[in-house]
Amino acid sequence: MNDYGQAVRRLLRQAGWKRVRQGGKGSHEIWAGADGAGRKVSVPVTIKSRYTANAIPKQAGISRRF
Repeated sequence: MNDYGQAVRRLLRQAGWKRVRQGGKGSHEIWAGADGAGRKVSVPVTIKSRYTANAIPKQAGISRRF
């Protein structure tokens, strides 16, 4: 199985998003958009599902698909 986590984080970085913090006990990261709209996205450290990998950019307003 693939791990999409690194690719999703790279995609968010390229779109101008920044990691705000590592959430809770370390299984998720919180990312904030650079557009100033206050949008935040929770990104799991490891993403095994392609559907989850596609849902995160969709929440962030990015049209890229895996």
